[in-house]
Amino acid sequence: MLYKKENFIPKIVIEINKFICYLCQKNKDMESIKNRRTIRKYTNQDIPSDYLNTLLEEASRAATMGNLQLYSVIITRDADMKDRLSPVHFNQPMVKNAPVVLTFCADFRRVTDWCNLRNAHPGYENFLSFLNAAIDTLLFTQNFCTLAEDKGLGTCFLGTTIYNASELVEILKLPTLVIPLATITVGYPDEYPKQSDRLPLEAFIHEEYYHSYTNESLDKFYSLKESLQENKDFVTINRVETLAQIFTDIRYKKSDNEFMSENFIKTLKKQGFLS
Repeated sequence: MLYKKENFIPKIVIEINKFICYLCQKNKDMESIKNRRTIRKYTNQDIPSDYLNTLLEEASRAATMGNLQLYSVIITRDADMKDRLSPVHFNQPMVKNAPVVLTFCADFRRVTDWCNLRNAHPGYENFLSFLNAAIDTLLFTQNFCTLAEDKGLGTCFLGTTIYNASELVEILKLPTLVIPLATITVGYPDEYPKQSDRLPLEAFIHEEYYHSYTNESLDKFYSLKESLQENKDFVTINRVETLAQIFTDIRYKKSDNEFMSENFIKTLKKQGFLS
């Protein structure tokens, strides 16, 4: 089929423009990942429910065991509910200030109820099932954060969720075989903080098999982190000798880890994942 010159050129231009737009979007997607940072301060702008639901639906394309989607997410917007959640998360201000708080839960309840309804006999009251649901949940959570940040939203991952899982079970009325794993505050950023440092690629890449670290390699990998002024200040203020002692003696102490581990194991038993 022959094209007239005046009709053919515009079609070429349109296709080229489409391809350029595609490349720009792909580049933008990559930049949003490379430039991500934790956002703890948000504007008063709301996130419409349909927009949030679209992001959550898209995030559900994450990999999942057996295509079962072993997770649920609790959406919190109500100020009174945020007030109840705040102490559980050590009163971090973003819990109250963010327009939306999302609690991502490992959920084998829904699948179990479905199996019972269909005359199947579920056997998911065990630790392996918890791990499978936990992996599903965290993949879903990260997918959501990546999508939200790409759309200009800011997020903050609250590690306090597993510290106080039992309290969250009560507040959010979670049934057995459902346990909270991650809380994300979401909103439009009202800050642009400096990115946190990251270890160099060679610090965590192992070709073919695991290569043990030498003292020399550890010195090399952690030199940047230890040289940052804010980290030097942490060492001085807390009157310790090294940055590593900040993590072992102050932030993540053995006694705290053991106490919180015991509480989480109790919650796993309460929620039916351990006998």
